[in-house]
Amino acid sequence: MLAFKNYDFKKYNISLLVVVTMLISIGIFLIKQVRPDDYKKQIIGLIGGLLLAIIVSLIDYHFIAKFYIVLYLINLVLLLLVKFIGVEHNNAQRWLDLKFFELQPSELTKIILIIFFAKVLTMFEHKINNGIFLLIIIILMAVPTYLILTQTDLSTSIVLMTVFAMIVFSAGLSWKIILPLLIIGIPGFFGLFWYVQQDYQKLLTHYQQQRILSILNPEAYPATMYQQENSVQAIGSGQLTGKLFSENSTALRGYRHVPVAESDFIFSVAGEELGFIGCCFILLLFAFIIYTCLSTARKAQDKMGMLIAVGIASMFAFQIFVNIGVVTALLPNTGIPLPFLSSGLSSLASSMIAIGLIINVRLQQKKIMR
Repeated sequence: MLAFKNYDFKKYNISLLVVVTMLISIGIFLIKQVRPDDYKKQIIGLIGGLLLAIIVSLIDYHFIAKFYIVLYLINLVLLLLVKFIGVEHNNAQRWLDLKFFELQPSELTKIILIIFFAKVLTMFEHKINNGIFLLIIIILMAVPTYLILTQTDLSTSIVLMTVFAMIVFSAGLSWKIILPLLIIGIPGFFGLFWYVQQDYQKLLTHYQQQRILSILNPEAYPATMYQQENSVQAIGSGQLTGKLFSENSTALRGYRHVPVAESDFIFSVAGEELGFIGCCFILLLFAFIIYTCLSTARKAQDKMGMLIAVGIASMFAFQIFVNIGVVTALLPNTGIPLPFLSSGLSSLASSMIAIGLIINVRLQQKKIMR
């Protein structure tokens, strides 16, 4: 489990932990600006998250992957519990009440599925281009994705599908399969995009459809665009250097009119308080994390480590892209947190587990046969 003899501790990525700590600390400050009573919970999350990342970084990812079936089944049980006894917030039932805090299992699903498919695709790498095998892993992916989709969590479902696609591609999927999928999939995507805009569509809820229609025609849906329009105004008002050192009271800040600004729209707070320069600094920190994940994938000592790192890089990159796209009104509104900055212990815990896995993959000195 703790295969220290296989670790090169000279490769222990302290700089990654430092960057993550900087991002969480910035998030704590921004959350305090919005909700002065909530930031203490995030401080506990920072301390616990760093401890969690360090512990995970010292546990051989090969050992963790041995329990890939158990992890997959536990994940399904948690998602089913959400369906039957989950806690509802803002018309979404995504949480389990654990007394001390509310757990969002869909956040853990991202990490569990990355480990699960990294293990499966390593074990059966010779079957990656087999049609029956591809159908099986698609079904294995579809089951938890569907359960999350029934929580009205479309955004996390899309994250999972994106990460899955990147892992399968990186596992060695043949271009003979990829090209036909692209030829069919690209026109199919535009056809689907047209379909969900129609009154008779059945795939999305009325609220989800309105979010898509509102981004195409904002003037026709002022109530739906309220959050995003106020977010854009808050970001723009920060100008170059932000309002952090201005004498104006925080009560006059534009992000006060942005619902859930402490969570999904935390970047609007960053834009107003820290300005363009501060936002660029945050994006540079995110770029460092993604680059480190991809660098770890390239230098991984085996295929499973590479796939885990690719999956985590894809997860972070897609969430950051979608969250900032939503906050700046470039994409339809979705309930997706910004890693490390947004309020929420479940999101923070899953992100820190991911960081721990990246460090562990990087620590491996030699290929370990399993």
